[in-house]
Amino acid sequence: MRIIVRPLLAAAALIVGITAGTAHAQIARQEAPARSVNNVVLVHGAFADGSGWRGVYDELTRRGYRVTIVQNPLTSLADDVAATKRALDRQNGPVILVGHSWGGTVITEAGVDPKVVGLVYVSALSPDAGETTAQQYKGFTTPPEFVLHTHKDGFGFIDREKFKAGFAADVGDADAAFMRDSQVPINMSAFETRLQNAAWRTRPSWAVIATADKAFDARMLQAMAKRIGAKVTEVPASHALFMTQPRAIADVIDGAAREVSAKSR
Repeated sequence: MRIIVRPLLAAAALIVGITAGTAHAQIARQEAPARSVNNVVLVHGAFADGSGWRGVYDELTRRGYRVTIVQNPLTSLADDVAATKRALDRQNGPVILVGHSWGGTVITEAGVDPKVVGLVYVSALSPDAGETTAQQYKGFTTPPEFVLHTHKDGFGFIDREKFKAGFAADVGDADAAFMRDSQVPINMSAFETRLQNAAWRTRPSWAVIATADKAFDARMLQAMAKRIGAKVTEVPASHALFMTQPRAIADVIDGAAREVSAKSR
């Protein structure tokens, strides 16, 4: 009898466990709002490339999103917008478009694409139509840690000695050194180009702001987010928050996708 009873008890316990687990999973699925927005396009900023989004990419793909990363040439606003539009053309449905830093200007211009249903600004710029990116800095003081040098051909680099303090203070020394030595310069004339569109005027917006960002005046980031009516999430990070805060950024993108999806039903 013992030989029979024990397996029966174990089987019963297993069945109860499976049933409870299934019920719990069903409840969890019911509690988590379904989403119809499954595409995310990530746009990097100046002095970096798309590989910095790896952590955000990993977080989002684990959650079932289809993620595309734009590689901006940083040669002009038009060129970067074209690169983003190529990525948008490849999407098979509605998109959350995300930009870091200069990438905010790019998504502001490119985000009028009909596939774009929401914008996420990650310590990012957000000019209005008819404005230049440079105008966003007026009335604000960039922290002294962020120093740019413009090459004779008009492309700008971050000062080597100031790179970590100004761009990546919360990144490890070795990784910050690699970022410094592999930085992608931007054609500084792009900051003087007037935008033709401002997608945030017709798309809901979210903003993730790094509280220890030394590339922007903190007041500037808050003012831009307020003007575009973005829902703001603050994180303790440097300007490299797109690398150091992947889960927090993925949470905001996920929340944006679910909110837009809920409103579309």
